[in-house]
Amino acid sequence: MSDAVSELFEAVRKACDPPVWSRGVEIARQATMLVEHADASEIRYRVQMRGAVASLLVTLWPDDPDWSCECPSQDDACPHVAAAVITLKRAGDSGELAPRPKVPVGTVAYRLRRGDRGLLLERFVARDGKLEPLKVQLQAVATGRAQVPHLVTSQADLSIERALGERPGGPIQRARMAEVLKALVHARDVQLDGQPIRASLRPVVPHVIVEDAAGGFRVRIDRDPAIEEMFGNGAARCGDELRPIGESNLTERERHELMREGGRVFPADQVAALVADVLPALRKRLPVDVRTRRLPDTEAEPPRVVIEVERSEVGLEVLATLVYGDPPQARVDRGQLVLLGDKVPLRDERTEQRLTRRLQDVLGLVPGRRVEVGGEEALAMAARLRTWEAGDAGAAGEVRGRAHEQIYVAAPLEPRVSFGGDEDGLEVEVAFESPAGKADAKAVLRAFRAGASLIPLNDGAWAPLPTAWLREHGERVADLLAAKDEVGKVPTAALPDVAKLARAMGEAPPPRLERLTAALDDFSGIAPAALPADLNAQLRHYQRQGVDWLAFVRGLGCGALLADDMGLGKTLQALTSVRGRTLVVAPTSVLHNWKAEAAKFRPGLKVAVYHGPKRALDPAADLTLTTYPILRLDAEPLAAERWDTVILDEAQAIKNPDSQVAQAAYRLKADFRLAMTGTPVENRLDELWSQMHFTNRGLLGGRADFVERHVQPIAEGKAGAAARLRERIRPFMLRRVKRDVAPELPPRTDVVLRCQLDEGERVVYDAIRQATRREVVERLRGGGSVLAALEALLRLRQAACHSALVPGQSAERSSKVDLLMESIEEAASEGHKALVFSQWTSLLDLVEPHLKAAGLAFSRLDGATRDREGAVRRFQDDPDCPVMLLSLKAGGTGLNLTAADHVFLVDPWWNPAVEDQAADRAHRIGQDRPVFVHRLVAEDTVEERILALQEHKRALADAALAGADRAAAITRDELLALLE
Repeated sequence: MSDAVSELFEAVRKACDPPVWSRGVEIARQATMLVEHADASEIRYRVQMRGAVASLLVTLWPDDPDWSCECPSQDDACPHVAAAVITLKRAGDSGELAPRPKVPVGTVAYRLRRGDRGLLLERFVARDGKLEPLKVQLQAVATGRAQVPHLVTSQADLSIERALGERPGGPIQRARMAEVLKALVHARDVQLDGQPIRASLRPVVPHVIVEDAAGGFRVRIDRDPAIEEMFGNGAARCGDELRPIGESNLTERERHELMREGGRVFPADQVAALVADVLPALRKRLPVDVRTRRLPDTEAEPPRVVIEVERSEVGLEVLATLVYGDPPQARVDRGQLVLLGDKVPLRDERTEQRLTRRLQDVLGLVPGRRVEVGGEEALAMAARLRTWEAGDAGAAGEVRGRAHEQIYVAAPLEPRVSFGGDEDGLEVEVAFESPAGKADAKAVLRAFRAGASLIPLNDGAWAPLPTAWLREHGERVADLLAAKDEVGKVPTAALPDVAKLARAMGEAPPPRLERLTAALDDFSGIAPAALPADLNAQLRHYQRQGVDWLAFVRGLGCGALLADDMGLGKTLQALTSVRGRTLVVAPTSVLHNWKAEAAKFRPGLKVAVYHGPKRALDPAADLTLTTYPILRLDAEPLAAERWDTVILDEAQAIKNPDSQVAQAAYRLKADFRLAMTGTPVENRLDELWSQMHFTNRGLLGGRADFVERHVQPIAEGKAGAAARLRERIRPFMLRRVKRDVAPELPPRTDVVLRCQLDEGERVVYDAIRQATRREVVERLRGGGSVLAALEALLRLRQAACHSALVPGQSAERSSKVDLLMESIEEAASEGHKALVFSQWTSLLDLVEPHLKAAGLAFSRLDGATRDREGAVRRFQDDPDCPVMLLSLKAGGTGLNLTAADHVFLVDPWWNPAVEDQAADRAHRIGQDRPVFVHRLVAEDTVEERILALQEHKRALADAALAGADRAAAITRDELLALLE
């Protein structure tokens, strides 16, 4: 036995657990071991075990030493590898690579022959150079229902049998031919009438032939020239290959016209349609072979330029087009000739390029691209157009429209702002006037934002914009115009902007604005609110400030967004502020928490829960508690009620303005609206708009206006854009973070725990990743739907956590779960309690057996948990229960789990706000120990890229709520970056 074989033998033996090695010895003794290939560096065994459907391929590399097996085992070395290396070691003494079987071993051979109806396929058992017909199913042999002694089969043999159907012998059905050939690609012994032949997946397709015909051109269909022989059941022989016959994808009419004898003849007067329509459409589906030099039959005309000039709201619209013919018969569109008439011109690309350069040099235009210019640029464009017409360039085209000849500069515009209205609402009118005419305020603002210095008035007059005034007041005016309702009234929430504009303009503000002084002076004038007599709580200083602020905003007649960091007592502040008949809408998971805290902190309130199949509204209840699903289902009866106060808890539930639950929330009638959330922005700034639209409709204008004036500038990093949005919402949103107002909280430490996938996990992950790159990424780059990409991303994330989460895979353990258990056991041994979060309950199912094996008691809370209070109470109160398993959706909000000081996020989510909500179940008021938040990440997987994406997502929230001026949301490019 060589040294390399000895070294390989010892390496496998060390890699095997004793039970695995014992099983390998048994397999080496009982199974059929067939040498499929052997040379100095590689040996392949076919291991056929008794009762197995197919053999397993084991490959040994003595020189490395290394090995592989087809079986799904996750062990470093499986029993089949052990059996193979034992067999190889014994061969060192016998001189043979495998023990000679007592009776000859057979393999499956495939014999194709020509028949009247096409190809016939028969299977044989090849044994000692002889063939015996195989007349039974391999599945029957494997299960003992049929006998074929000492037969070694492969997965390819089973695939061929499945492709052939119930009757594996005889003519191959046409419908199954492609599948049969696909399976035969991997077969070892295939012959056609005694000659070796290979199966191929590459189909043969017809070719389109274009040739001369009398009076025009003939287009016909001919078969693939590579075909040497065709068979009636869907296959063709091309040399020593069998290939399936592919589909032509021709329409019924095309088949009738092109496949009949002689094909279709196009007369000379139809050559334009042939060149422009027929042949391009055919080329997308079939190869086209042009065998004539007369195509196309064209007329030679020089290209020329046509320039269309029109008035626009901003100034001038100019479109230059490169055309052939007068009137135009064709135009050049992005380098392609587009037919406009019945003639096909011969292209003169050199002249096209000269005209294109001339357009760029004289007018700054590109053919086919419409340009809108205003102000000084419009005046300059008009002058250039006159130069073009007068010069030699104009000889190669024409200018259509005379708008550029009617432009002149008038006197500057002057702004006029007036205030009016009554108790039903305030009216603000903004006008811009010049002796030459008036300009619409919205048009003036659009021109200013576009960087224009002039704006068109009447009859070609252009007036200079009051740029200094617009620079100081333009955005506030735009906010007010966007906030107007259907009848032109400004909503109450816009009153601070009205007061500021009135002050800046030196105008006397309406009397009703006097009470806004405190709002305009950083809330320094807010008076303490009267606390309810039944309040059973000692408010912290910042909670008292929150209650005072809520009372102040209510007094203004506006709504409020309480966006305090998670764990600072938003529920207590809301309960303290409850006045009159109040509706609370909350996630189902925290409904019991609201009921308990109302009983604890406001025992004088009559509380009613509007939930369950027999729900009914109690008009006498002070506090009615319901859930978002009930709000969606009972939108009509809830909207029919008039409430003193409506409170939305975890208001990110209405972050999608188009959702049914958001639409139902907008319809609720209340004197005071309060939205509460620790994460007012998770993914997009639209989410903030939706919540502010609930609390103060009209404050941020319409959704499209909000995107144009706030979202896009912030995304582009425009200086001051985020600060302007923060100033707009500041009077109606209160946000405090724990580090500022609760210094007594213990520190929170974020830790990234990294693991490496083992060999089996890496194979599964890389297979999914490779398939993703081949299929999904290319479609996504081409503008395809993101749904397939999100599905691929899901599979990659699952494979990074546990192979058993991937459909079709099975595994008892995973590297990440091993790391999780090691960390949990260490924490538990030191007296700590831990929360384990995953977005997949199936992953929690896989963790449970490991906790039981380690003797660690645990509680669990997910969507299927009925006794949520019991699950929380057991973890919080039982010192012998150190672990709680939670789904991210069911346990990520509204829970107080301060018994834990370790949080494990098993599968990272690209939205850090969701993870922070989960972590804050432990890091909140009431926690007296340092909290450690562990993110488990598999190295060299998509999870590492998700960590980087989280930083971009944090910037999104900071832009609206903190001090950043740039936001980032998940885009198609970021999704591509995760998958590539």
